[in-house]
Amino acid sequence: MYPEYLVEPMRKELTAVGFEELKTPEEVDVALATDGTVLVVVNSVCGCAAANARPAARVAIQNEKRPDKIVTVFAGMEKEAVDKARSYMLPYPPSSPAIALFKDGKLVHMIERHHIEGRPAQLIADNLVSAFDEFC
Repeated sequence: MYPEYLVEPMRKELTAVGFEELKTPEEVDVALATDGTVLVVVNSVCGCAAANARPAARVAIQNEKRPDKIVTVFAGMEKEAVDKARSYMLPYPPSSPAIALFKDGKLVHMIERHHIEGRPAQLIADNLVSAFDEFC
């Protein structure tokens, strides 16, 4: 686990724009058992989360069509909550950062680390917006 003072600013990048932070497996279950659409960002301390994933998520949620609920779990911090979120993302292997869109409890769109790393945030945001337009 990382020191809380280190990750707090990284958490706030998402919570400040409306993402709900899920810290327990039970919170993950409740969030993903919801009808409608849920965006899950697996946050991380890595550079590609800072430069690509978090900015992309912040831009994408400004789209006219957007998920009903936006949530985040933090890799390297709340292990059980992250493991539970990743269990819903199967068959995709664990990845952080990662961004997943669920509709009525089913995974409908997944962006893994290898789709985030080295790609501009706007390109990732455009990918998310396309998924929002299709599923939200």
